[in-house]
Amino acid sequence: MFPEEVDDFLALARQEVAEQTFDSNNSQRLQLMVECLGDSRGMVRLGFADALGKIGKPATPFLLEALLHHQDPVVRRASAKTLTLIADPETVSPLVEALLHDEDTVVQGSSVGALARIGKASVPALLDILASPKHPESTKGHAAWALAFIGTEAKEYLYREIASDSESVRSAVVGAIAKIAQDTEEEEAFELLSNALNDTSETVCCEAAAVLGNLAYQPAVPRLVELLHHHSGETRKAAALSLMKIKDIKALKPLQASLERESEAGIKQIINLAITQLAGNRELGIGNWE
Repeated sequence: MFPEEVDDFLALARQEVAEQTFDSNNSQRLQLMVECLGDSRGMVRLGFADALGKIGKPATPFLLEALLHHQDPVVRRASAKTLTLIADPETVSPLVEALLHDEDTVVQGSSVGALARIGKASVPALLDILASPKHPESTKGHAAWALAFIGTEAKEYLYREIASDSESVRSAVVGAIAKIAQDTEEEEAFELLSNALNDTSETVCCEAAAVLGNLAYQPAVPRLVELLHHHSGETRKAAALSLMKIKDIKALKPLQASLERESEAGIKQIINLAITQLAGNRELGIGNWE
C-alpha cells in the first residue's frame, strides 16, 4: 500500500472503532491492520496499535501470529506493545515464548511489559522463569521487574515464594514485596523483608538490606546492626549503606565499632561514609533520636 492508502485505511478504521461500527469478524482487515504495524512512520504504527488495542480480543490471534512468526522485528515489537494494551490473560504463554526465544531485545522487553500489564495471571510463568537454571540473568531480570510491577496483585504468590528453594526467586520476590510495602505500608510485607536479612543467600540478604534502606524502615535497624558482623563483605557493606539511608542515630556507635574491626579497604570506605552521614545528621538534628 502507498502511504496515502495506509493513511486513509487508518482514518477509516479509527472512525469505525470510535463509532463502534468496526466489523471485528473481518479477518482480512484485522490482518492488514497488523501488517501496517510495520509502517516506517511511528505515529502511523501508534495509530494502528491504538485501534487494535480498542478492538481487543478479536485482534489477539492476529497479533500473536505476528509476534511469534513475523519476519519484521518492527511488526513483532508493535504486536507485543499492542498486546500490552489488550492485557488478555490467555496470551501469557505466547508472550513468554517471545520473551524467551525472540532474538530482538525490544521484542523481549515489550513482551515482558505485556506480561506485567496482564498482572496476576502472569505470575506463575514469571516465577518459573526465575526458578529455571536454563534462562540468562537478563531474562530473569525482566521477570523480576514484571513481578515488582504487578506488586500487590501478586501478593499471595510472593508471600509464599519468599521461602522458595530458588535463590533467584527469593531475590526477585524481595524486590516485589518491597513494592508492596511501599504502596500499602503493610506490616507483614516489612516483616518478610526483615526476615530475609537472615537468608542463607548473600544475594537475597543484600537485596533485603538495600530495599529496607530505601524504605527507611527503622524497625530493621537492630537486624542490620547484626549484619555488620557478617562473614560476607558484601553483606556488611549492604548493611552499612542501609543504616545510612534509614538515618537512625542509634546505628552510629555500632558503625564506628564496625569500622575499627573492618579489614577490607573498600568496605571501610563505605562504613566511614555511613558514619559521616549519620554524624552530620546528628549535628543538624536529622534522623531518629528515640
